[in-house]
Amino acid sequence: MRCKPTRSPSPRASHPKAPGAFTLAETLASLAFVAVVIPVAVHGVRVANLAAQVADRRLVASHVADRILNELVATGRWNMASSGIVQEGRHSFSWRSQTTTWERASLREVSVRVTYSVQGNEHVALAATLVDSAQP
Repeated sequence: MRCKPTRSPSPRASHPKAPGAFTLAETLASLAFVAVVIPVAVHGVRVANLAAQVADRRLVASHVADRILNELVATGRWNMASSGIVQEGRHSFSWRSQTTTWERASLREVSVRVTYSVQGNEHVALAATLVDSAQP
């Protein structure tokens, strides 16, 4: 009987190439990827922040316009053009009222235009209602 000599496998043969570290090419590729992704993510956060600020101020400006419109109608001063500035928190809102004729002769449209600024850009909120000018 003939026996074939056996060799014991070397420790390196069982694990041909154990992953111990990243290569230079892998590291450079990941850095290039991060260099592209981070500016895009930061821009996305800036856009989302601007949209949130505009939406928040638009909500406040709409409340200001509604409050001023209701006050003009309730006090009977709706037929005079007027304007002013309202301070809400740390933000200023300028407003202007206007009265125009409506399709029917006895009706008037009373509108309030509120302007506000967000990051240097002007925005507008409008509120309007109809008033019967025949009623005292």
